[in-house]
Amino acid sequence: MSDKFFFKGRKEKKPKHSSYGFNTKRVLKSGSEDAPLQLSVQTQVRKEEILLLLKEHALFACIEINADIDENILQLQGFLNKPQTVSVSSKPKRNDLCPCESGKKYKKCCA
Repeated sequence: MSDKFFFKGRKEKKPKHSSYGFNTKRVLKSGSEDAPLQLSVQTQVRKEEILLLLKEHALFACIEINADIDENILQLQGFLNKPQTVSVSSKPKRNDLCPCESGKKYKKCCA
């Protein structure tokens, strides 16, 4: 028989979040203490500049000083240059004045 007519509630227990639905095992966020950024610079002076940037943005990194290889701070630049969401002003309604300032209603002018 079905649960529908004779039993209020469920016979089966609700699934736990660990096996269904929510992701409880999320990936570590890079730039945190558990997953620091991996950067390489050529001089000690440049390392100090980058440490100031990291402190300002509350990020963590492992910085390697090696004059033989090129500077690699791509991970840091990715965090600092995140694209911002663009908000567009709403389109005027039919009976509002036209934004082209003709004095007519939007529906009779530019619609």
